[in-house]
Amino acid sequence: MEQLHFLELTDLAELIRRREISPVEATRQQLDRIAALDGTLASYAVVTAERAMAEAQMAEADIVAGRYRGPLHGVPLAVKDLFWTCDVPTAAGTTINKRFRPSEDATAVRRLREAGAVLLGKLQMTEGAYSDHHPEIAPPRNPWNADYWPGISSSGPGVAVAAGLCFGALASDTGGSIRWPSAANGLTGIKPTWGRVSRHGMFDLAPSLDHVGPMARSVADAAALLTAVAGADPADPTALQAPVTNVAAMAKPSVDGLRIGVDRDWGRSDVDPQVLAVLDDAERVLSALGAEFVEVQVPDVTQAVADWAPNCAVEAAVAHKATYPSRRAEYGPVMRMVLDTGRALSGLDYQDVLLRRMAFRGRMRALFGKIDLLLVQAHPFAPLSLKTMGTMGLQPELIARLQAYTAPFNMTGQPTLTLPGGFSTDGLPIAFQMVAADLGEATLIRAGIAFQRTTDWHRRHPAL
Repeated sequence: MEQLHFLELTDLAELIRRREISPVEATRQQLDRIAALDGTLASYAVVTAERAMAEAQMAEADIVAGRYRGPLHGVPLAVKDLFWTCDVPTAAGTTINKRFRPSEDATAVRRLREAGAVLLGKLQMTEGAYSDHHPEIAPPRNPWNADYWPGISSSGPGVAVAAGLCFGALASDTGGSIRWPSAANGLTGIKPTWGRVSRHGMFDLAPSLDHVGPMARSVADAAALLTAVAGADPADPTALQAPVTNVAAMAKPSVDGLRIGVDRDWGRSDVDPQVLAVLDDAERVLSALGAEFVEVQVPDVTQAVADWAPNCAVEAAVAHKATYPSRRAEYGPVMRMVLDTGRALSGLDYQDVLLRRMAFRGRMRALFGKIDLLLVQAHPFAPLSLKTMGTMGLQPELIARLQAYTAPFNMTGQPTLTLPGGFSTDGLPIAFQMVAADLGEATLIRAGIAFQRTTDWHRRHPAL
């Protein structure tokens, strides 16, 4: 089938359900495309071709026998390389873990398998899920333009889904790592409420900030993935007990009655006009669909953004205490800097961070007593070139600007939805995000589906 690789997950699922295409054919085409393109794009850390074909054959046999499991059955997917996959190398973007082969699947991976998904392999990422790739690992390349940033740390998931090398991916977000790659690659990403998806069987960066969520080509696709993996887990006592429903199936056909907050002062003076144009267009579309926009004042995020780095660093230092500093030479320079920072922070200073975070969370919760959603940019820049990103480490103010619209919602744990909303003058995708109160994923998905029924930004693909 021509252009099969750019179908939305849910469209492919319907073809599989009707037996118009087989999981074996879909998987074979994906593996052929990976072999043809990924030598340049470098989105995969490991391709499990033989295992994927066996899973596809099993899925096909089940479907023919009438044992159809739902919208992921027989669909080729991939997962970020920090999720354990039984007996498959799982390195989390490091060299220190390159020989690690887990004896079990992460809970989220197991749930994908139980839903009948075909797993093509493990997707490349920055070292330890922080901000830079290990110097010995080739970073993924943006399929829209190789001279531009593909996002961090879920760079491989962003590139693979955008390039048609899988139909959706499981990723993680600690400070923006689902949202930045979704924005950079023209994808839809959901960062669920913290704890909505079990973290059992994944490498930690900072457990209280780490969110597990999907990256896909549409809201409906991302919702199908989230529905499959979310829910309580005895192996992860921090996973939320809230019941899980098929949020896409329950989404209302309109946004009538939704109150969407917008802060017309927050960062607007320091945001690229191309990004502002995407935000304004999203507001026009959602207003025309029946949403009510409410002007709000977002709590000052400056301290929360500043506190994100030490909060993350301390938790990362704990996560790596078995190998750092004892194997310091095997880490890349950026990860070493983070771990050194975390180990050096005093207990008193860290407690101050935690108390400020608690207060910020309360202020943000109060804001969402007045609105259902908040409309905000994914980042304030037009698409970033690799040349610009290469200077970030020398310009702390640029890092703070990049994190200003993402890190606050890791500090609060609230769910977000990132949507493509336009293109830059250079032909690169530009995105926006919506934020909800805790456990507000269904509201986000309702608004996102309504937006994507009216627009086609999510159906644009790179010319590879």
